[in-house]
Amino acid sequence: MKIEEIESALVPLKEQLRQHELYTQLTSIADVRIFMENHVYAVWDFMSLLKGLQNQLTCTTIPWKPVENTNTARFINEIVAEEESDQNEKGQYKSHFEMYTDAMEEVGANTLPIREFLEQVSGMERIEETIDALQESHAVKDFLQFTFHVLKTNESHKIAAAFTFGREELIPDMFLKIIDRAGEEAYPKLGYYLKRHIELDGDDHGPLSLKMIQELCGDDGKKWKDVLQYSQEALQQRINLWDFIASKIKEQSLATV
Repeated sequence: MKIEEIESALVPLKEQLRQHELYTQLTSIADVRIFMENHVYAVWDFMSLLKGLQNQLTCTTIPWKPVENTNTARFINEIVAEEESDQNEKGQYKSHFEMYTDAMEEVGANTLPIREFLEQVSGMERIEETIDALQESHAVKDFLQFTFHVLKTNESHKIAAAFTFGREELIPDMFLKIIDRAGEEAYPKLGYYLKRHIELDGDDHGPLSLKMIQELCGDDGKKWKDVLQYSQEALQQRINLWDFIASKIKEQSLATV
């Protein structure tokens, strides 16, 4: 099994995402607020997947030792630098997560739940309990629990699968259309974040992520099967989250009729 076979096998789930009703429901800033208040947890746990890969594929301990694969180490370190300390629309250094929460505040979304959750997060030993105590939907909590289940395997190819194939593809385009209608000057933080997200994922991160998986799996058939399984599960978790967000947007639209 190779990367082309993985991508081919994932087509049905990816099509479910591309054709998801959520994309036709995102028509206003009010819809964007609901989306961001739930999706912010996926933005946060993406960083945990990234740091998991950094721990696995680069040397983050002392004494320092050279790593086995400097190609994957370089790739991960580049992404960490961009995701953890990129420049925002004012040239200030911030993580993409912080840029996202800044954009949430700009559109009037509630950031208090995610901030309170992060205050409770203390380490990997109790992360499942912390997630269980979160006052959010089962879709959000299941999404997070899957991520940390993957991280606790400590197997880089499984983490790389969730990291590479479990991300959204169409949301930035939908958001940009809404911003364009409102006037980009009204939401500069969100507009900048989305354009930066598209630029990095399309030009650099996406293709390099696929190459990373190829290097991690090599000719090991078991690892390729693992990648397919964890990629499918990651995409299904994304679909479940999209289902929930779509239902919340429907509820809002019915309440305002």
